[in-house]
Amino acid sequence: MLSREGDFIQHKSNVIFDVKGLNHPKDKIVAFPRYIPNQKGSRSNENLSYDKVYSLSDRYKFLREHLPHLIIYDKVFGETMCEVPVDEIIQHFHPQKKLESLMAGQPQNAFEEKALQFAADLQEAAGISCNAIGVSGSILAGLTIKTSDIDLLIYGEKNSRKAYSVLQHMLKEDHPRIKSYTKKELVALYNFRSKDTHMSFEDFQRVEKRKAFQGMYQGTDYFIRFVKDWDEHHEHYGDECYNNVGYAKITAKISNNTEALFTPCNYQLENVKIIKGPKLTPIKVVSSFRGRFCEQAENGETITAQGKIEHVSNKKNGESYYRLILGSNPEDYMVLEQSNAELSTLGHNTEDNKLR
Repeated sequence: MLSREGDFIQHKSNVIFDVKGLNHPKDKIVAFPRYIPNQKGSRSNENLSYDKVYSLSDRYKFLREHLPHLIIYDKVFGETMCEVPVDEIIQHFHPQKKLESLMAGQPQNAFEEKALQFAADLQEAAGISCNAIGVSGSILAGLTIKTSDIDLLIYGEKNSRKAYSVLQHMLKEDHPRIKSYTKKELVALYNFRSKDTHMSFEDFQRVEKRKAFQGMYQGTDYFIRFVKDWDEHHEHYGDECYNNVGYAKITAKISNNTEALFTPCNYQLENVKIIKGPKLTPIKVVSSFRGRFCEQAENGETITAQGKIEHVSNKKNGESYYRLILGSNPEDYMVLEQSNAELSTLGHNTEDNKLR
């Protein structure tokens, strides 16, 4: 079963899981529970009522209590995770097919109407195919409520870069339907995310306010994921093996953020200094499977990051290195020490002082 980031799968227990990444073991899908059946739940479709579970700790708690056989230790990924057997899946939700159905039929509510309009705005402005866009989240599952947001996906590297450039332009030029978060809205986002990713509001605001893949569309929160297409994804399950070797805090300079837009995201590093944790070298990459860490830093910027250190061994070319991975622990973070904008301002001030 081909399944990737942004897809949903429904287990035979009726729990709806969100799929993580693009690499999965044979006959299983790496995914985590997102919508849980509950007769008193605030969300409902034609058949069942559901509650949403968000934090990773709550997801594992639910699994331990109700579906413990889905928690396994994966030797390739080097950690305990949730993997759903294909023969226990009763439905596969495809974001592209959902958007196609919205285009072909009548949207059922205001959120679906907005998602359809947003996708049309991006498709037209970026000049990409409508097949390169999908809709995920509560709309995909048919479980929207009044506080639901719009979750879109863009597929393919070229399509993604075109769409992100268009989003940046829309926000800069004050598009009538799409707006950046205000400080008040960033505070609300911080209060929500800080339960699962701890950092100061000042550090949070510095990186989040410049991200174009999140904001408000016609008064509704939106979040967009960018995913490589199948023919662009060359790594298969087992090509690389990962081994947990500890927890560390580092500072480093971003040497290449080409893959920072996509989920999963990667940042190439240089000038790495280990502040706490095992003194392992070379730590070459910061990675995350969580969309919140996309576009976290630009080339040339200095970051401080804290997370699990994994030893990566590539079976194909024999390469071996270490990476810091973010997102499995609330203490994981990646913050800027100095942004390019701040460096530029500092440079201008230095020149001004020289002129004086």
